[in-house]
Amino acid sequence: MTIYLASASPRRREILTSLGFAVSVHPADVDETPLPHEDPVTYAIRTARDKAATGPVDAVVLAADTVVHLDGAILHKPTDHADAASHLRHLSGRTHSVTTGVCIRSGSDIHSFAISTKVVFRALNGREIDAYVATGEADDKAGAYGIQGRGGMLIASVEGSWTNVMGLPAEAVIQPLLDLGATRWAV
Repeated sequence: MTIYLASASPRRREILTSLGFAVSVHPADVDETPLPHEDPVTYAIRTARDKAATGPVDAVVLAADTVVHLDGAILHKPTDHADAASHLRHLSGRTHSVTTGVCIRSGSDIHSFAISTKVVFRALNGREIDAYVATGEADDKAGAYGIQGRGGMLIASVEGSWTNVMGLPAEAVIQPLLDLGATRWAV
């Protein structure tokens, strides 16, 4: 059975197809505004559940929301290059968390969870930040960087799931997808 992916993220699609799953992409249009006093983990799970609810009842639906957070504050996708540079200055030389809320649903069976990964940034200088932002890679990324691209060079170390930082914890989604009826090319 093909997975109904309630996300426009090409990285999530790539991760799922690399795991051998067939994927049909259907971006979910939901309000992603954090609720007052909502912590980043609760926010990520709630948003993933809201996205999963947009999928058909007779499909295996996977939705996810990835947030970069530091000191309890979510660093959303930057609004412009100045915002991206501000995010990167804030992350420079520090350890932050990347949390992906995941909701996998088939009919009334729902599996929701969050996976967090610790990411340590190198100390970055202003010229390096400006050069990275100028590439445009930060424009559509939570926290203003992509680990799978040039942003990987900003990182000193990762503790936990590398694919989680890309947007989907591969090792955590395989079994729930199989349990709900998704099929792979070689099971």
